[in-house]
Amino acid sequence: MPKYKTTEEILKIANKREYIRDMGIIAHVDHGKTTLSDSLLAASGLLSPSMAGEALALDYLKIEQERQFTYKAANVSLYHELNGTPYLINMIDTPGHIDFTGFVTRSLRAIDGAVVVVDSVEEVMVQTETVTRQALEEYVRPILFINKVDRLIKELKLSPQEIESKFLRIIRDFNKLIDLYAPLEFKDAWKINPFKGSVAFGAAKDKWGLTLDIAAKKGIKFNEIISIYEKGEQASLAQEFPVHETVLSMVVNHVPPPIQAQKYRIPKIWHGDIDSEVGKAMMNCDPNGPIVMVASHIRVDPQAGVVATGRLFSGTVYSGQEVYLIGAKTKNRVQQVGLYMGPYREVVGSLPSGNVPALLGLSDARAGETISSISGVVPFESIKYVSEPVVTIAIEPKHPKDLPALVNEMRKLSIEDPNLRVHINEQTGEYLLSGMGQLHLEVALTFIKEAGLEVVTSNPVVIYRESILEKGGPILVRSPNGHNKVSIEVQPLELEVLQMLSRGEITEFMDNKERAKLLRDAGWSADDARNVWAISESLSIFVDATKGVQRLEQVSGSMRMGFIEAMSEGVLAREPVRGVKVRLVDATIHEDPAHHGPGQIIPAIKRGIYAAMLLAKPVLLEPILRIDVRIPVEQVGNVTRVINQIRGKVVSVDQKGNMTYVIGELPAAESFGLSETMRSATGGRAFWDTSFLRWEPVPSSIVQNVVAEIRKRKGLPSEIPKLSDFIE
Repeated sequence: MPKYKTTEEILKIANKREYIRDMGIIAHVDHGKTTLSDSLLAASGLLSPSMAGEALALDYLKIEQERQFTYKAANVSLYHELNGTPYLINMIDTPGHIDFTGFVTRSLRAIDGAVVVVDSVEEVMVQTETVTRQALEEYVRPILFINKVDRLIKELKLSPQEIESKFLRIIRDFNKLIDLYAPLEFKDAWKINPFKGSVAFGAAKDKWGLTLDIAAKKGIKFNEIISIYEKGEQASLAQEFPVHETVLSMVVNHVPPPIQAQKYRIPKIWHGDIDSEVGKAMMNCDPNGPIVMVASHIRVDPQAGVVATGRLFSGTVYSGQEVYLIGAKTKNRVQQVGLYMGPYREVVGSLPSGNVPALLGLSDARAGETISSISGVVPFESIKYVSEPVVTIAIEPKHPKDLPALVNEMRKLSIEDPNLRVHINEQTGEYLLSGMGQLHLEVALTFIKEAGLEVVTSNPVVIYRESILEKGGPILVRSPNGHNKVSIEVQPLELEVLQMLSRGEITEFMDNKERAKLLRDAGWSADDARNVWAISESLSIFVDATKGVQRLEQVSGSMRMGFIEAMSEGVLAREPVRGVKVRLVDATIHEDPAHHGPGQIIPAIKRGIYAAMLLAKPVLLEPILRIDVRIPVEQVGNVTRVINQIRGKVVSVDQKGNMTYVIGELPAAESFGLSETMRSATGGRAFWDTSFLRWEPVPSSIVQNVVAEIRKRKGLPSEIPKLSDFIE
């Protein structure tokens, strides 16, 4: 039985930066992350050992317990002793389903190392690659736990030699990911090596785990483990080789402490001056420096309000302290400093740098917010997600009196999960909820119903994007009162620039000189590169290309707003605009402020953008999904037939052991009802996942019908606007 640890014991280590490890557990869905987490909790006295692997303690939400998957990332502080030395391990358990990778992305900002769990039967899967790539792009060091070894013994009945071949293939494939995505300076150092203890294997469900070093010291060979399973004595493995000892010791040995990790992570994720007071404090994880913290997770507690949890990179945060929210451009006061012990938040008064505090009182904080004790701090690099909302539903209360409560609940959900978008359609009065996929929206609806609200929803529909194929303009348009003129041109963004926007390498808030250099390297003129005015959420850019326009500064804010509004609803079907460079070429602004207010300038900019886009061959883009299917070999024909029938295509078919892996592509619009179709075609023997892959133009043969359907659904006139609708 473990010794149950108190908050006081953990706080003693919280002040010793070299004995802190900030780590996460990431994996493909259903590879055993949360089961492993339970065993680690039990080892720290936070969960009954008899319940480990069954309690799903970090899946503290009702839907997580019922559906047996992790929805929200949960964090907990663990106590672990190695060779008599106590360590504090701040651990985050994260979702595996592709619809919830936003939580994974935000979790990675708060950690320095990740235990990647791989099912020994299924091996390295698509989501394994996705989350590992996310970790490496955040400079988070991965280590490997090969799970469900019991399945190799009991189900597949493999010999020790066959199991060894499996392990070697998994290690080889995992190192390929590191070779592909790891930072150049760490490609070799971070490759996993079973002889150096950065790989463990075991069965989290049976609570045992080994590294080669432990196996050698204990004198056990794999044929003995097979024999133990054949005798049904696997409980002895948990006693002799407890998985928590193996994994937590691997974390201590291979995940760097924050004082070491921040020296190479800060320059990657923060674009301020490293030689400034703030930069030096974060590089050194200085508890006496100014507070700099990133809120990686936001929860709305029914009693306490907004709880902002994240990594404290420098300073010491304490109750009663006033802090600046850099992104929100406001100040809040910390009402309480807490530390998560599983689902429970313990009040601790203060916490120093290198830890993961939970702060109450920051009502304006949102995920990704930079929190500091001093104003003017350069915000952290914005968090980019590997996917984006592509499915939406209309939602309304069954009882009209519940409308205010429904709006509040939807806004609460969007605060906690930035990948859920809430939008009110001004034309139709519809309340729209957008998410990563059908499961994402299903979970959101469950929370709404658990809040006591009965709702009516529409069938899910796909969110499209609009773009252009060539240059359009310049074109001159007037404001509604005729007293102001703007000249606008548009052109497609270069693929290189669009990719840098998508990866978060170019952002609106980064240093202008650094951004300008990246844009010049991508082929932009020096003038355009240094005069970026705004970047839209859907990845388009607004550039001031004017020379000597009088009173431009007075209306620049309105012009930016016009750009943002135009990019949120394009000219074809009022869908978001992606990959367009909008240039303000010239402008004439009336000298009387009464004639150049927002009500004149915003419509003028929107008209100019829409007119220019109509001249630039506008195109509708649809989301394409990657589908990964695992099936017995005899079902390959049925699966390929299903994919081909829904405008999809098969990319590859690969045999691994007794399972066949089919990778394909299909339009998201054709994915509704896929579950029933696939189940019927394969007799329920197919296991599959979909993930967002890319945007591509809707086929010309159906684009007119698709646009017409979208416009009808939104209550818009059936005909697309003409150029004459925007210019005189």
